Amino acid sequence: MRQISGLPLWLGHVGDARNLRAVLSAGILAVVDLAVNEPPLPLTRELVYCRFPLLDGTGNPAWLVRGAIDAVAGLLRSGTPTLVYCSGGMSRTPIIAGAAVAQLRGCSLAEGLAVVLQSGPADVSPGLLSEVQAMLAFQRTLEEK
Repeated sequence: MRQISGLPLWLGHVGDARNLRAVLSAGILAVVDLAVNEPPLPLTRELVYCRFPLLDGTGNPAWLVRGAIDAVAGLLRSGTPTLVYCSGGMSRTPIIAGAAVAQLRGCSLAEGLAVVLQSGPADVSPGLLSEVQAMLAFQRTLEEK
């Protein structure tokens, strides 16, 4: 589990999220689960738990991708210490976190991804990245109208 510098945001994998002691010690108050291939976690009542079961590739409904990004961005906007995780923490996690950072800062997806990728390795799925880019482009056209 690694914190993104300057943000109340941690990136991790399912093993990190299962380590409740470490999650609570870090001061995390919200957990965002992106792993369709993992069972939901049993967490304490005090933690906010959001589950967006995303595929690590194409085939995700746009509303689900949008919901995940908006949830993470909203938590960050409110200053809530948030852990975002998926199975391995290498693809869905940085893509959704990067898109949320881009939304929060009003920058491009590439810039948002660069912020989160500074903290460690990643293996970003081109299919999911393409879906997120398309969804964000569509959202921008709606906002411009």
